Amino acid sequence: MTMLKQLLPQSHAPRWIVTGIDLFIAVTALYGAALLRFEFAIPANEWEVWLHFLPIFLAVRLGCAMAFRTYAGIIRHTGLADARRLLVSNLIGTLVLAVANFAWALQGTGAYLIPFSILGIEWLIATGAMISSRWFVKWLYVYNRRLPGVQTQVAIFGAGEAGLIAKHTIDRELGDSSMRVIAFIDDDKSKVGKKLEGVDVYNASEAERLFQRGRVDRVILSIQNLDSERRRQMVDMALRHGVRPLDVPPVDKWINGELSVGQIQELHIEDLLGRKPIALSAEAAAQSITGKRVCITGAAGSIGSEIVRQVLVQKPSAVLAIDQAETPLHDLHVELTRTGSQDAVDLQVGDIRDGEQLKETLIGFQPDVVFHAAAYKHVPLMEKQPWQAFETNVLGTQRTLQAAIASGCARFVMISTDKAVNPTSVMGCTKRLAELLVLHEGSKANIHTVITRFGNVLGSNGSVIPLFRQQIERGGPITVTDAEVTRYFMTIPEAVSLVLEASALGEKNNVFVFDMGESVRILDLAHKMIALAGLEVDKGIEVVITGLRPGEKLHEELLSQHEALLPTHHEKIMRAETPGTLTDEHLAQLAELSSDKGNHQAAIDLLSKLIPEYQP
Repeated sequence: MTMLKQLLPQSHAPRWIVTGIDLFIAVTALYGAALLRFEFAIPANEWEVWLHFLPIFLAVRLGCAMAFRTYAGIIRHTGLADARRLLVSNLIGTLVLAVANFAWALQGTGAYLIPFSILGIEWLIATGAMISSRWFVKWLYVYNRRLPGVQTQVAIFGAGEAGLIAKHTIDRELGDSSMRVIAFIDDDKSKVGKKLEGVDVYNASEAERLFQRGRVDRVILSIQNLDSERRRQMVDMALRHGVRPLDVPPVDKWINGELSVGQIQELHIEDLLGRKPIALSAEAAAQSITGKRVCITGAAGSIGSEIVRQVLVQKPSAVLAIDQAETPLHDLHVELTRTGSQDAVDLQVGDIRDGEQLKETLIGFQPDVVFHAAAYKHVPLMEKQPWQAFETNVLGTQRTLQAAIASGCARFVMISTDKAVNPTSVMGCTKRLAELLVLHEGSKANIHTVITRFGNVLGSNGSVIPLFRQQIERGGPITVTDAEVTRYFMTIPEAVSLVLEASALGEKNNVFVFDMGESVRILDLAHKMIALAGLEVDKGIEVVITGLRPGEKLHEELLSQHEALLPTHHEKIMRAETPGTLTDEHLAQLAELSSDKGNHQAAIDLLSKLIPEYQP
């Protein structure tokens, strides 16, 4: 092993050495061709001919090497392009020698300088030897880099172009990745049972047997547009046998159009929970945003910042982004500056609880549409501070709507939550009351009001997935409130796409609900995240059941018993027919409580009265 490392230079071979070796191979091939032509008994007079032909031969071969830059490729990374360049260079050289042979015959006695058969045989031998020598050196480097340490055995799911690129990347950067591809897995029956660059192609059932026998350490998901359900099945199969899945990023994220081993990363749990994306109408969103003045509250939060991003795509005439959290708002400013969008957005530190300031701001801005995403959302915290939840989620929403109406805004879109349905928490109850307020006050004003209601969004600030990830990084334990607790999940971009499309749909005072698919058992989610991290439950990390927190539900709902679902233009988007229950007397009670700042019990009492299904 030491000798092999010493023989193989660590830096690239000088071009003159590569060219010299190629010329040596060419001369050797010419001699070999002459031996074959004369049946290993070269006549004495042929050596005199060689004295005239050899300088011409070397000049032609050297000229073609310079013209086609056959010396320019890095030998250890030889590929098909290098082989093709050698093939063409030698072919052109042989054709030039053939023309010279004809010219010699025409100007002389009519005899050819060298038999054409020798030229043909030399081309075959020289081309094959030059290409083979490069591949041999490449193999030596690969073999040398495999010697130290234990190799990680890898299977690639997808025997197509992306799978081949992944294999080439691993082979090229073998010393850095320590991975070796031992199998391809593919659902295409025409590929199963064949070899791809010397590697066997298996179907899924055969691959599972490889997993069972412990022959595979990792599986790379290379298929770019893999169906989400098939992706989940493949990952589940791998995790059952302790095989860690890796992911190839989309092509548009490759560095300079080329994949590197560093980009083949651990699979994220978000990639497994996301359902098949629901196709929404970009045209509908564009109609309500393009050329319009847009205001977004809670603009620095997970949902609000994504609304800012997606709104900018639709080219509004102006965007006002409001949030009371200074540091996250500055982070958004840094992001917008990085993408060159900082001048398109007016970022303002503002509080939706300050009705007068908000009204003054919106009257000055004159928005066409307001997206209201500002809210307190953490259930346990709001259980301890009901007044703060009431002031922000209820009064803040009311004041934002009133400011929008005063400014002449045409559309008001409120972001709600599934926790507002049959609420068991202060937070959920305040969001439900905010919904009713928007429906009540919006019906009496010249404004188009829309409410969007959905479940948990993947990766949002304070959500369960970032929490589990932090707990795993610390070595555990992972805390789950109940073994049977379930939640609905959707991606942040998908949730915001719903918000934008809903803003352009239907008549005023609509509540839109998403078909969220199947709910996810949180304990299963924890187990899967542990497996993705390469750990085992109760061996590498512990899962602790802590019990449901105050106000927390076992299972979330998207529709209350008082609501009916109505279809819309999209089968995955439904409209909840929500009866209005607030009266002017209730509004007076809200106004009275608004002056009784910090009275938690009074807030709970009023919430219980106005939302009968809420039981503190």
